[in-house]
Amino acid sequence: MISFPRTALAEQLVQALQGRAFLGDVHNGLFLAAPRRTGKSTFLRSDLQPTLESAGVTVVYVDLWADPRRDPGALIAEAIGGSLDLHLGAVARAARRTGLKSVKLAGTVEIDTSRIGHVDGLTLVDALRALHERAGKPVALIVDEAQHALTSEAGEAAMTALKSARDQLNKPGQINLMLVMSGSDRDKLLRLVVSASAPFYGSQIQPLPPLDADFIAHVADLVEAQRPDLRPVDRPALNSAFAVFNHRPQFFMAGLGAVLSPLAALTGRFEPALLEAAQDRLREDESQMESEFLGLKPTEQAVLWRMLEQGPRFRPYDSEALRFYRDKTGHPVNATQAQRALESLRQRMPALVWKSARGEYSVEDAAMYRWYEARRGANLWPPLPPQGQLPLEDD
Repeated sequence: MISFPRTALAEQLVQALQGRAFLGDVHNGLFLAAPRRTGKSTFLRSDLQPTLESAGVTVVYVDLWADPRRDPGALIAEAIGGSLDLHLGAVARAARRTGLKSVKLAGTVEIDTSRIGHVDGLTLVDALRALHERAGKPVALIVDEAQHALTSEAGEAAMTALKSARDQLNKPGQINLMLVMSGSDRDKLLRLVVSASAPFYGSQIQPLPPLDADFIAHVADLVEAQRPDLRPVDRPALNSAFAVFNHRPQFFMAGLGAVLSPLAALTGRFEPALLEAAQDRLREDESQMESEFLGLKPTEQAVLWRMLEQGPRFRPYDSEALRFYRDKTGHPVNATQAQRALESLRQRMPALVWKSARGEYSVEDAAMYRWYEARRGANLWPPLPPQGQLPLEDD
């Protein structure tokens, strides 16, 4: 994968996180949403984190999708504990050599020396305060795929603790804790900010700008440098192909590499072949979602259909939902059967349904919403099985 720094955007966000922007509330928390595979995590790790560090900030990064089997609350705690370990290692070793069971930072936070690198002996607030005091500089916590925190009670508690830490460590004109939360699904991320009971109620979700013409120009320059025979590269054509790839740089670069490969034996210009590769990729994505839908049992299809139709308004067991399931399956469906279908959709690999700790449900991959809307707009919904294929029956 090529490197394409987005330094200017990172510098603007760091200014806002430090409270130096004229307007905005980013210093109270930056919430970024971007579809999967559009470069969000790369931007956080390769652009935002180094820019924060260059500005004298200690950065803790945690990806809650790094291990989906782990509780997100534990992942957040371990990331903070690991950073604290780096800053307290020498202190802890010295304390152990002298037989001390605990050390105090600035006379306020007491830390068990046997638990350095862990935070189960501290609150998250104390751990972040200790990290700030020991590092002697502001701390930024970047939580990638932050919506996953809502899938467990410990994850929800961690989000509430981070809000408390922000309120305690920050003062007017002095930002000691910066919080960056990113998510690949704006509707899920909204649950952190949209209701009065949400931990970051009142904050705004900002869309991370997708890679744009500057990225395309960078790629075109690389192609022209390596393949002078292809000059000039048709930049608008590349931009059109990138849009069909849904602004996903990984797939775009893979398609570009394929059409430019000596093994492709391409004759003529490569831009039309790249656009065709993008359209092939789009058809493959849609075919995969259609196959997954048609492979479901009737009640599972009906529940997923209702979820796609209702979006954040989805209520799985109300009378209207049960009537919808009956109409689509041709037989009555009770709440227990609907719940069983939801759990089956969650247990699939990959999962089709996401569930919060509060019992809220949503489609796991937001791309399925776009697929549904496109099919419905073209009067191609619902998908129909190939002729002669028998529909699956419910148990």
